[in-house]
Amino acid sequence: MTNSKTRGVYIVANGKVAENAIALLASIRAHDPDVPVYMIPFNDDYQNLFQKLNTLYQVQLFPDLEFLEAFTQKISDIFPRDFLALPNKMRKLAAWFGPLDEFLYVDTDILFFEPIGNTLAYLDRADFICCDYHFKGRKLRDVFSPSVIERGIFPADIVNSLFNSGLWGSKKGTITLEQMYARLGECAQNRDYFDFSGGTTDQPVMNYLVLNSIDQRLNITQVEPNEPGSWGGMKHFVPRDHVLYDGDTRLRYLHWAGTPMRPGGPYRDLWEYYRYLDEPEARPPAGDSTGASPQSVHRLKTMLRRLTQRIKR
Repeated sequence: MTNSKTRGVYIVANGKVAENAIALLASIRAHDPDVPVYMIPFNDDYQNLFQKLNTLYQVQLFPDLEFLEAFTQKISDIFPRDFLALPNKMRKLAAWFGPLDEFLYVDTDILFFEPIGNTLAYLDRADFICCDYHFKGRKLRDVFSPSVIERGIFPADIVNSLFNSGLWGSKKGTITLEQMYARLGECAQNRDYFDFSGGTTDQPVMNYLVLNSIDQRLNITQVEPNEPGSWGGMKHFVPRDHVLYDGDTRLRYLHWAGTPMRPGGPYRDLWEYYRYLDEPEARPPAGDSTGASPQSVHRLKTMLRRLTQRIKR
């Protein structure tokens, strides 16, 4: 008997994160050539990026853009204008209502070092999966305020269930649209539950939604004793053959998660390898380590020239 469930990946992207999206897809395809990948547009600036990802990596477009617009509008109606720093980041929640039966959502500031299918396989054991050490490091920070425990909204051990919203997986139908809107409404009415001090937008709300709606959850780091870390701010990972290792353990993925992704930044050489792996002609000329576009370079030169002229006057 064959398994007819469709498993795959969702990303949310637009032109602003095009470089990162290309690097991510190159890393996914390098280790998993056939897994279905769908792009959820972050906003209307997505066509050029989608065409490139479709050509290079067979990425498909989220098929119901009408639903996506209505979904985004509903979220805007639920939350006060000053509640969410970037309301469109909530579009990742549309993954529960897309074409994939079981899915992994992946932020674009990530590189993968093994087949995505290895991670998706954990959905055989739970209805929601994640793979990070937020519960050990950040604990409540960037998710909830201490009041959720003090007031009994959640038990003290809820800390062990918290997750980073940049990489997670679930199953279509686990949350209905009506349930989601109801939970989001609860969030909108209880701003004091959340810790937005670190600039997070979707992560606190997502944690509330999942912890209150899905009972069968699994954090891979809690069931695999040798699961390595994944944060780009950790400096001890060692690259070998375009893959990162923690000692002798191969990383599942690397997530910059707030760590600067700029020239000279952590693991930049590895990012550049994947970014230009399938598009070598796009690599900046030797000596240009900025990675800036020609338009950006031109604007900078113009500004410097004008500044120099003012100083000479």
